[in-house]
Amino acid sequence: MIGDPVRLKTAALLVLLGLLTMLAGIGQLTFWAPAETVTASVPSDTKAAPLTVIDQKLIALHDGPVKIKIQGEGNFMVATGRPDDVEAWVGETAHNTLTGVSADQKSLEVSSADGEATAPSPAGSDLWVSTEDASGDLDYTWNPPADGEWSLLVAGDGTKPAPSSISMTFPNNATTPWAVPLIVVGIIIILVGAALPFIAKAMSNRRKDRDDDEPRDGGETTTLPVQPSAKQSTEVQSPTGDEGRRRGAGTEGPALRITALAATMAAVMVGGTAIAAQATTTPEATSTSSAAAAADGGTPVMLESQLQRILEQVASTVDAADAAKDAAKLAPRVDKMELQIRTQNYKIRSAVSAYEPRMPVRATKLQSSVISTKRDWPRTVFALTQGEGNVVPQVLTLVQLSPRENYKLWGSAPLQPGTNFPSFPIPRKGTEPVPASDSTGLAYSGNEALEILSEMLTNPESPNRSKLADGQSSPYIAGALAYQADTVKNGTSANFKFTHTPVTNQTVVLRTADGGAVVVGRLDFAFEGTPKAAGDKLLLEDDSAVFAGGKETTTGMVLNFAESVAVYIPPAGSADPMKLVAATRGLVGASFK
Repeated sequence: MIGDPVRLKTAALLVLLGLLTMLAGIGQLTFWAPAETVTASVPSDTKAAPLTVIDQKLIALHDGPVKIKIQGEGNFMVATGRPDDVEAWVGETAHNTLTGVSADQKSLEVSSADGEATAPSPAGSDLWVSTEDASGDLDYTWNPPADGEWSLLVAGDGTKPAPSSISMTFPNNATTPWAVPLIVVGIIIILVGAALPFIAKAMSNRRKDRDDDEPRDGGETTTLPVQPSAKQSTEVQSPTGDEGRRRGAGTEGPALRITALAATMAAVMVGGTAIAAQATTTPEATSTSSAAAAADGGTPVMLESQLQRILEQVASTVDAADAAKDAAKLAPRVDKMELQIRTQNYKIRSAVSAYEPRMPVRATKLQSSVISTKRDWPRTVFALTQGEGNVVPQVLTLVQLSPRENYKLWGSAPLQPGTNFPSFPIPRKGTEPVPASDSTGLAYSGNEALEILSEMLTNPESPNRSKLADGQSSPYIAGALAYQADTVKNGTSANFKFTHTPVTNQTVVLRTADGGAVVVGRLDFAFEGTPKAAGDKLLLEDDSAVFAGGKETTTGMVLNFAESVAVYIPPAGSADPMKLVAATRGLVGASFK
């Protein structure tokens, strides 16, 4: 029958088509497979600038590790920081920003910003989580130090152009979504082609048997099969009548239907694969980590590892200055009240050898860290530390005034005996700052808390004494009141006045885990004495005499102390009183009237 050769040819074509389809799929996984990585470089005509920023969007453009190759003249560094920190440090300085990759993935897209021709050296800045130093060239593999968004800053000393030869190698996101479907479809087509002759033959036999069994008009008549002519078997027009339909069904019909079925299956599978491939290669429209962090209350201003490094530098600086009794050595890491107290302490110790030094600052044991989420400046963090020479833990207050300045120690106060430091949110989530004048969600504002404390220290019969837990039995409060009472008792020939006044511009408030807050601040303690009668004298101790210029006065004197305090404020609605958490004072001046 002429149908058999047609079926065999169709089957052979299907097998060949399947083999070609399968080989195309295998080729996409082997010799046609895209490279595993792509490398893009900064264009050679990029304008020189003292700073280069690698934007966080470029770093996060591809999943997987990013390798960065930098070549330059002399020494340079790569610093890792939060995007807003990098931007704030760069400020108005001229810089280049690497923002993306060109369509052909061979060049890095660069945005240039004009500005100041130089900048300070970024080395040693507290804003950086980590740095990489290099000379000449650097092969650097980017790994995020923590969750969230990060940018990189490339710079020399700030006065010379930053390295301009930068290339980045990313994992290649190009995929071969057609590979597996082509292999599967190819196998299906091969199987269909191999089975076609047998299926068509079986279908033809079934129709022949059915035709033989059909009754004819006029009785039982046996009709011999009529062989189709060559013209009939190749005629393009559809045959008419029963005989024509039987011939069409018995020749090209089965092969064409099976071939169409195979093509339909291939189209469905490839079409589905294309949709799936599109879903996996289209960037997801999800919110960034910064937005998520903002929803959670903000991103902490530093990692705990940064705080540990900063504390070690502060402790080392203070230790060296204490040993040399040299206030100039404090300048890089100490400021405000702590600088004043230690400077005056050095003056007294230089004249009075027996005078007690200030408690040393240690970073060897970080017991608690309180990291603010307030990302504009000034920024504040608290740290509870203890080490050699610290009989009790001490609360350290560190403040960064601007992006290009480092954190400095503003105050230190030993924890009150028998007092536990309040619990704060975990460092990686940070702590919400509160304006000193704001009492929202708190029993008192920070300013009100310090006012109540100062009133208690000035007047033991203060009407607000019930608002501060164990007011007179607190070790510090009790000691201050006893000192003042003894002075009055023993100074029968003089009148004395004691005042404790909050210094509002050095007050910091951070929320605790229970919804309360801790306020850390300064009180100015003034101790005035005036002779009762003409000829009466007031005698000063050796330490006060260093500042007053003498030990005796008949006109009167004033002693000045700086008090560093920390007070816990309960949340609004709580029946608990406030607690003095930490406190200390230091003599900072004395004068005659």
